[in-house]
Amino acid sequence: MNWRLPSWGSSCATLFVMLGGAWILSLPQAASVAAALPIAAEEAAATIAALKPPKRRRPLIAIIGLNESTETTDYLMPFGILQRADVADVVALAMEPRVVTLYPALTVEPQATVADFDAQHPEGADYVIVPAMSRDDDPAVLGWLTRQAATGAMIIGVCSGALVVGNAGLLDGKRATTHWYYREKLRDRHPTIHYVADRRLVVDLGVATTTGITASMPMMLTLIEAIAGRDRADAVGRDLGLANRDARHDSDAFTFTRPFALAAIGNALALWNREQLGMALSPGVDEVSLALVLDAWSRTYRSRASTFARTGGALPARGGIRIVPDRVAMGWPAERLLPPIGSQRPAQALDEALRMISTRYGVRTGDLVALQLEYPGPRDAAGGDVRHARAPIGQRRH
Repeated sequence: MNWRLPSWGSSCATLFVMLGGAWILSLPQAASVAAALPIAAEEAAATIAALKPPKRRRPLIAIIGLNESTETTDYLMPFGILQRADVADVVALAMEPRVVTLYPALTVEPQATVADFDAQHPEGADYVIVPAMSRDDDPAVLGWLTRQAATGAMIIGVCSGALVVGNAGLLDGKRATTHWYYREKLRDRHPTIHYVADRRLVVDLGVATTTGITASMPMMLTLIEAIAGRDRADAVGRDLGLANRDARHDSDAFTFTRPFALAAIGNALALWNREQLGMALSPGVDEVSLALVLDAWSRTYRSRASTFARTGGALPARGGIRIVPDRVAMGWPAERLLPPIGSQRPAQALDEALRMISTRYGVRTGDLVALQLEYPGPRDAAGGDVRHARAPIGQRRH
């Protein structure tokens, strides 16, 4: 999701005026929260069948991004998960031969441009993953997606990447979902789309879409199962720390509430209270955990997260993509230093980041971040909510 409230500055005052007190008071105090119902076996089987590799036994998967402001987790998490699984050849692409500046954190070197990819693979990819981008109407991106779909590639729109896929004309008349913030925008722009609620991922006739940012985790595990079977997907899910990976979702739990609006506006207006946090970057870092953690810390409207290293130059992450440190520095002030990505599994790394955010800035800010990520929280093997550090925004008293 490339949605951002205005960054700190004079635009924050404009935001406050635009929203208006009356609008805030009209918002519900809490979202409607219910247990997400399990997915029927028949529906799950149909989803797996619809995601089977269309061309190669070992599929070729391309992840496309604009060089400016492609969403951090949408771009890096599919790459890292698929590299973990080792069931496909995966390549991270950009439109131009220069670094990809991700939003809201991290800079990476793409592995190839779309022109390089087309020259090497004129028959096209098996799957193309489309993250949220700063523009959902870039003509070069839309044209490339249309051509890839024409070769038989399955197109997977992650988060508000569904808007990009929709603008390419690939969702017309199909079932789809997207990040909660963009549901109405998707339906208004493309009235023939059939929006599907209460599903983190939807597959229909060669196109898949997901809900918000963190949904690319179950989406990639579902794709792995379609390619290599349930056992392999379960093994990768355990490695990620994800107990439940099906499509269940409670869409009504993700919406504007009064606490969400007040937390966002209050944090954005506190111009005097900003932190630039730093994390030391090291070779072999897990790009999935790194993306989730820095994405979360950069969505508080109180902080931004940067990486630093003692020497310049890009460093290879676990999956092979090269990450460019934001700064060359020997260290970072201790009070603003984020703990390094260690042996934590990615799902636990995100849970810990949300806990630390809630401790540092308050529970409502932790909820604000989780809602932007459309993160339902950790679940046990039966699908029950086991959140201990937070509840849906507006559900707790302070």
